[in-house]
Amino acid sequence: MGWVAAGDYEVALEGGKVVCRNASGRRLRSVPAKLKAEPAVVQLRALAEWLERHARECAAVVERWMIQSEPLSRTLLAEVWADPVWRDVLRDVVVCPVDGSDVVGFLRDADPGRGLGVVDLDGDTVRLDDAVVRIPHPVFLEDLADLREFAGELGVEQGVQQLYREVWRRPATADPAALAEPSFAGGEYADLRELVARATRLGYRVRGGYAVLPLVEDGTPLQARVWLGEYYEGGTETGPLQWFGRDGKPLPLGSVGPVAWSEGVRMAAGLYAGSRNRDEEQAA
Repeated sequence: MGWVAAGDYEVALEGGKVVCRNASGRRLRSVPAKLKAEPAVVQLRALAEWLERHARECAAVVERWMIQSEPLSRTLLAEVWADPVWRDVLRDVVVCPVDGSDVVGFLRDADPGRGLGVVDLDGDTVRLDDAVVRIPHPVFLEDLADLREFAGELGVEQGVQQLYREVWRRPATADPAALAEPSFAGGEYADLRELVARATRLGYRVRGGYAVLPLVEDGTPLQARVWLGEYYEGGTETGPLQWFGRDGKPLPLGSVGPVAWSEGVRMAAGLYAGSRNRDEEQAA
């Protein structure tokens, strides 16, 4: 953006912040307090707040597309690609066709006529002309280790956590009839408020004493839940992880799909990681 007059100064928006220079063109360390009410400063700060909110919303939408493995039309991706904020979020996400072919690559371009430009594992730039593609959850990426290694070589920094997202797979020893996964239960906290704050900070909802993660697996909505506690005074500990169907009934572990399992365990592990147990384990 160019510089805009603000009294005897000029202001601009750079890197999401309002910057200022004086009449001689010298950049100032901060915007003078007397310019706080200047229309140009007020408008630029409002724009900066909107752009920050827009970036968060775009990242949340792309993450939802990935977690739910939603089919995405090439036309849609090309339309949002024109927005630099969307482009920053989408650039270098791994995409693949929905037909199950083994073509995967890092998204570098989206054109309604030419298709999607991706860099594949051979380092070649290829075009996907499929009408519909997916941003796969990493649990579905068979070449995940190779993609991570190649991403490091390319210096890839994804706008959403995909390649380096924690992936958890259901162990063969899990009882398919069991209704709870206890691996990260018993994480001790001195106060429930501390645990609730951690759940919120990690992006999870807190409802009725549970940390709740809404999910969709193969088009079917479900929830992952971890019990936190219901009394704000005194200590508490994390409960076992459970999954619940649309009817509100707990699901047996054998019917929990790979994405729901991975994301649910990721939540449980994240809550346990802030507990006193974890501190003691690291100190031992």
